[in-house]
Amino acid sequence: MAASAGPEIERLIALLSKLPGLGPRSGRRAALALLKKRDTLLAPLTAAMVDAQAKVRTCSTCGSLDTSDPCAVCSDETRDGRLICVVEEVGSLWAMERGGQFKGRYHVLGGLLSALDGIGPEALRIGELLVRAGEGQVSEVILALPATVDGQTTAHYLADRLAASNSGVSVTMLARGVPVGGDLDWLDDGTIAQALRARRPA
Repeated sequence: MAASAGPEIERLIALLSKLPGLGPRSGRRAALALLKKRDTLLAPLTAAMVDAQAKVRTCSTCGSLDTSDPCAVCSDETRDGRLICVVEEVGSLWAMERGGQFKGRYHVLGGLLSALDGIGPEALRIGELLVRAGEGQVSEVILALPATVDGQTTAHYLADRLAASNSGVSVTMLARGVPVGGDLDWLDDGTIAQALRARRPA
């Protein structure tokens, strides 16, 4: 960074650069845009972040993010509690909701199994899923995981664990409308809707 920039600006750029999709260059551009529009952009953004930090929490039921626990989806009695859609992260849940096709409930794993990254079953919310599936109210678990090596490894592991639990739930996976290497958060609504309608047994 140029010597003319103070430590406050450098810190802002460094923090922005850590956000997904942003690097040092994008972080500098974002910081400059914020600083040029302090009253209309930076101040409201700062207030929104402080508010989110204070009020947003993780749903103890599904693992989503909301200002209430249980979250709005889990506390919505009009949704079908017999269906649980398992997703990798909250962004995937939001993508499913944008499609407007799924009317059941969700379970956020918090990641995927990955031997290379040292992420095992104990690091994910798999135990909580097995408990929910075994409570007698769930009839189908839909595995809406990425069509990547880690995503499919996780899906097969979950299918095996659910089958071994003798919970009697049906386990399905999204159809191949989800492209290989794709992530739900980047898909269009029509692709997600088609994949959901054409789901198949795991």
